[in-house]
Amino acid sequence: MNTLISSFRRNRTFWITLLVLIIIFALGVRGLVDQEAEGGERYKNVVITILRGLSTGSIIFLVASGFSIIFGLMSVLNMAHGAIFMVGAYVGWTVAVRPDTVVDATTPIALLISGFLLVPVWDQIIKKIKISPALSRLWPWLGLILTLLVLGFLLPKYPITSWDVGSYEISPVNFAFAASQGQVNVPEPEQFQGISPLIGLGGILLGSILAGITVTGFVASRRPTTAGRAPQPGALRKSLINFIIVALLGLLLYIFNTPISNFLYTLDSTWLFIVAILVAVATGAGLGILIESTLIRPIYESHMYVLMLTLGVNAIIIEVVRSIWGAPEFTMHRPSVFAGTGEGCPAESFGDLLQYKCSTIRILGGRVRTYNEIFITILGIVVLIAVWLLLQRTRLGMIVRAGVQDSEMVKALGINVQRIFTIVFSLGVGLAAMGGVIGAPSTGLTTTLGDSLLINMLVALAIGGLTSYPGAAAGALIVGLLQQFIIKYGQIGINIPFVEEAFKPSPPLVPAMTVLLMVVILLVLPQGLFGRKE
Repeated sequence: MNTLISSFRRNRTFWITLLVLIIIFALGVRGLVDQEAEGGERYKNVVITILRGLSTGSIIFLVASGFSIIFGLMSVLNMAHGAIFMVGAYVGWTVAVRPDTVVDATTPIALLISGFLLVPVWDQIIKKIKISPALSRLWPWLGLILTLLVLGFLLPKYPITSWDVGSYEISPVNFAFAASQGQVNVPEPEQFQGISPLIGLGGILLGSILAGITVTGFVASRRPTTAGRAPQPGALRKSLINFIIVALLGLLLYIFNTPISNFLYTLDSTWLFIVAILVAVATGAGLGILIESTLIRPIYESHMYVLMLTLGVNAIIIEVVRSIWGAPEFTMHRPSVFAGTGEGCPAESFGDLLQYKCSTIRILGGRVRTYNEIFITILGIVVLIAVWLLLQRTRLGMIVRAGVQDSEMVKALGINVQRIFTIVFSLGVGLAAMGGVIGAPSTGLTTTLGDSLLINMLVALAIGGLTSYPGAAAGALIVGLLQQFIIKYGQIGINIPFVEEAFKPSPPLVPAMTVLLMVVILLVLPQGLFGRKE
């Protein structure tokens, strides 16, 4: 008892704030209860609103959790996080609707990556070559020019079967509409124009090797002569093996391009959606590695420059997405397991739900969407538990938690902090990309998708605590529930004493209320609900 009392005294501001939030939530629940209804019907509005709040909070959490881990370990405010969420949505849509485009694009991507896997080999070779300092600074620029010439000539000629944003008949909007109607249009595959496939593939592979050599040269020219460690035994051989595997994978994908594309088109939309999740997460993680290693790593200590840089990356990604997929909004169809509308729907029980694959289930007399309110919520809980286990039960998690507490101590223990930074950054943006592909069927796809989600994410993190993983979950839950309660009150109204007509909040009040709650909580708890006191 004494321990509980002393704990309350130390954290009385936190407990009082939490109690006030619970009271506000209870009043909101009471306001949604239909007093005239009987039995379970009486709590229909409450249950449906809470489920929708959990769904919204789950999407916010998928993005906020990665941001929280990155900021906690690296002190990096990645303002491109929302754009990565958007990229995950568009990439997931492409896999689900146009898998042939993804298969076509995988070959040049694999060939480009393969050349960079040889960087450790080129690093050792360059160390052994004795050249003047002036020449060591000059030749990487010549290599860069040669790389741009080779890849700039060959990459535009690589055949990728895609769409045309300027023509409605073959635009993403039309393909999205056809997919929502269950129609599958398989375009004729493109072919190399003007050059043979051997020259095209070999040239791209050569260009990637030149790019790897050039990057190694730039790094070596800025490194002291005595710097650098000798490679571990077997490291060079491992680099060669990885190069061969990735390059061979790219070539095999080109050879078997048509059979693989046809197989993906024959898959049920549920299985294709699982593939879309995996590809979107891999794309997000790859972009994270690229952004961290090339842009953020040189300016880790300059937090303002990192903030401005990631804002710039956010704008660039939005424009790239607009140029590839176009600016108009379109939809992504739900997996077939959540799209049933025939006999037995809406489902009356979870048994019927599994049997008929209904898009809705009846709960307390109201219809609940199985994908939006059930699947997304369950997936959010699964990710919450999985990442928590990663942080609490693995060596990587131990290092991340130690780095959040004291990064200098982790460096002093001889741990390769740079590699941990890269892994954590890719993990964080991978979670954001997962949130994008998961949320796309419920929110639709638009180039403003990332910006609106970024605001909700920052509000949730400010409420829960910027560096706290549990705080990310709590903040996302609070924001999701508050938004859905305000939306519901906008429909039925809020009874205010001494006022005849019920007050109905307008849609602009939804984000305003979450920001207002954030301001109030930060005035009371500047570090958020679960944040660390500096």
